[in-house]
Amino acid sequence: MGYAIAISAPGGTENFRRIEIDPPQPGAGEVTVKHSAIGLNFIDVYFRTGLYPWPVERDLVTGCEAAGVIEAVGEGVDLQVGQRVAYTLPNGAYATHRAIKAAQVVPIPDEISDETAAAAMLKGLTAHYLLHHSYPVTNEETVLFHAAAGGVGLIAGQWLAAKGVRAIGTAGGPEKCALAAAHGYAEVIDYRSTDFAEAVMDMTKGAGVAAVYDSVGQDTVSKSLKVLRKFGTLVCFGQSSGPVTDFKINDLSVGSLRLTRPTLFHHIAEPGWLQAASADLFGMIASGKVKIEIAQRFKLEDVAQAHAALEGRKTTGSTILLP
Repeated sequence: MGYAIAISAPGGTENFRRIEIDPPQPGAGEVTVKHSAIGLNFIDVYFRTGLYPWPVERDLVTGCEAAGVIEAVGEGVDLQVGQRVAYTLPNGAYATHRAIKAAQVVPIPDEISDETAAAAMLKGLTAHYLLHHSYPVTNEETVLFHAAAGGVGLIAGQWLAAKGVRAIGTAGGPEKCALAAAHGYAEVIDYRSTDFAEAVMDMTKGAGVAAVYDSVGQDTVSKSLKVLRKFGTLVCFGQSSGPVTDFKINDLSVGSLRLTRPTLFHHIAEPGWLQAASADLFGMIASGKVKIEIAQRFKLEDVAQAHAALEGRKTTGSTILLP
């Protein structure tokens, strides 16, 4: 017997409840995975609160990344029982067991732990597409990355440093700024005490940055546009402070700017992308160029506490849930 943590209606953390489940049997082309570690991400909050739509006619099990061991395989599957795998998909991960298409999981290399894989899949692959597709930055450029001490931010800072890019980060408070600085950022701005737009323009001697990677949303987007150089790119990939409600297309005309709003799951849907990007990510981790910082661990049954900490900006790096 296993269990899942479900919600029956959008709302607060009080809506989480435990439900008993039987480990599902895999269908053709599927595997059943027993989870050993589950990643926590802000997208889980978006689904829980209803900011992102979900089917209200049934309970929703949130959670978008996990790692574990294959317990059963369906017809036509090349993977083996006992093999360690990881994945990232919209919802379904807050559970002890899950049946999933074999094409949607990736094997975990021997040198990488289940916890690291669970903490790295969504955030690491997000960093991958941001830096290689949304705006493929080069070592001659300077960029700004918001929430630099968060899970994606810490991975991105190290990856940018490995690429030789000058990265400026923003974070809230001295401790988070120090953490970001230790993970590849050339300069870090404490947005609580400093106007980040003024600071960025000072740091770049008025030139601005080639790109801004912004997962904060409403609180930052207007100033993010102001620090972009001519033909610069604003990459909005989240909205932890709320959705942007006061943006107009004409706002881009100040510098012939570009705007993109990518999502990870569109990239994963592209044939071959998941396998190639995961190999790149695991390679960076195995080389030591990117270290996954797991700063918080919660029992899966304590997921309400984990969400409260995440929403309260009391977390750094990655958080995992343990079934």
